[in-house]
Amino acid sequence: MIELCEKFEFKQYNSFMYNAPANGLAEAFNKTLGSLLKKVVSKTKRDWHERIGKALWAYQTTFRTPTQATPYSLVYRVEAILPLKRQIPSLRIAIQEGLTGEENVELRLQELKALDEKMLEAQQRLECYQARLSSAFNKRVKPRSFQVSDLVLVVRRPIITTHRKGNKFTSKWDGPYVVQEVYTNGAYKLIDNDGVRIGPINGKFPKRFYA
Repeated sequence: MIELCEKFEFKQYNSFMYNAPANGLAEAFNKTLGSLLKKVVSKTKRDWHERIGKALWAYQTTFRTPTQATPYSLVYRVEAILPLKRQIPSLRIAIQEGLTGEENVELRLQELKALDEKMLEAQQRLECYQARLSSAFNKRVKPRSFQVSDLVLVVRRPIITTHRKGNKFTSKWDGPYVVQEVYTNGAYKLIDNDGVRIGPINGKFPKRFYA
């Protein structure tokens, strides 16, 4: 993966396990893609890899509220011509069919020159949309901060593998753990009495333990 990122000049970001908000846009898109695939796959759901092309095409040609545009138009500056539009006469198709090859090329160049401005407008709308969502979410967040050597309990999740399975009356908190390391982005590395390290995990999972 490192070699692949270097070859195509991708900048790789790491996120914390079991913390979907850290992957914001990726998680939102995966949820949308999953919903689209549910509508086109067969009952066995084993043909999803064959249907993913149709699902992505539907996503790319659908108007998105955050950007106020379709993903297709942000890449090509114009909207896609859907098969239905070939069946029903439209002004756009009539104009393009009446142009010569040179005129079509000139029109396309003009559309591409205006693409940067369209993408910038979409980026601004997206940032405003995300700011509104973030503001609404942060109103309900209770920040927690810990220091090295603090004792904490951690919500029982798959990241905690040291506890045993219990019944429905078992506490949802596991621990106590000792904070071993504090990261600047609100994550912590923990250690238990046996020296087993947990994390890094997001700061929303632990809570202070009072001995």
